[in-house]
Amino acid sequence: MNQEKEIKLSSGYFALAGFVTLIAIAIITIVFRLFPITAIAAISAIIMIPGFFFINPNGSRVMTLFGDYKGTMKANGFFWANPFFTRKQISLRARNFDSDRVKVNDKLGNPVMISVILVWRVRNTFKAAFEVDNYENFVRVQTDAAVRKMAGSYPYDDWEDNDDYKITLRSGMEEVNKALEDELSERLEIAGIEVLEARIGYLAYAEEIASSMLKRQQATAIIAAREKIVEGAVGMVENALSQLSEKGIVEFDQDKKATMVSNLMVVLCSDKEVTPVINTGSLHQ
Repeated sequence: MNQEKEIKLSSGYFALAGFVTLIAIAIITIVFRLFPITAIAAISAIIMIPGFFFINPNGSRVMTLFGDYKGTMKANGFFWANPFFTRKQISLRARNFDSDRVKVNDKLGNPVMISVILVWRVRNTFKAAFEVDNYENFVRVQTDAAVRKMAGSYPYDDWEDNDDYKITLRSGMEEVNKALEDELSERLEIAGIEVLEARIGYLAYAEEIASSMLKRQQATAIIAAREKIVEGAVGMVENALSQLSEKGIVEFDQDKKATMVSNLMVVLCSDKEVTPVINTGSLHQ
């Protein structure tokens, strides 16, 4: 049996009334010297004491009797149960777990630092109490294992625009978090744990390659910017030559057209401000 069984117990207030009655009987019988009754009432009252307990909202008690699972009490309030019951407290509240940053290799072998944030709660108290030794430690260990497996399944980033790596740890957060959540749900099912949310909390290259990868990112950004600048400059030069030709402002042979294109491309693509040189003679000088 690995299924949770919910039970109902008697109110602690009725049992408390019985306890007070036994104490009163013990006191009265002492006065009338009815010592056997006094002893019975006093022993009964003492035995009742361990049976009182309370449960806070979103709390539970797993009940066992000499190693036999009797059920789980989830209702909140003041209760009384068999004094010989062993009661293990298990919280049903949602909990946050922020894992340590661990160094792992991504799919391309690059070392990265990664941590995850996990929101979880106990769904099956029987599994949490009896299927694993310590369910809280089980969550920590399995989260670490799932993070390592997930990080090794995706590259940190796609530098080569390869269609095989459309989903990466950096750009495919939604898909990666979903994969991590599914992996953790499967691993924690044995402990009766429900995964409410799992997401990457920290992601960066490891220190030994961080500076090199930063330079690579900067180079990629510069190349992309240059491509955009050149694309715009070509369009502007083409438009300028077309308008000059259509309006008959000036006629260019191939050599002068090439010279003008070269000058315009230098002006439009240069990183620094260009200092123009004014020709006060003819274009042939």
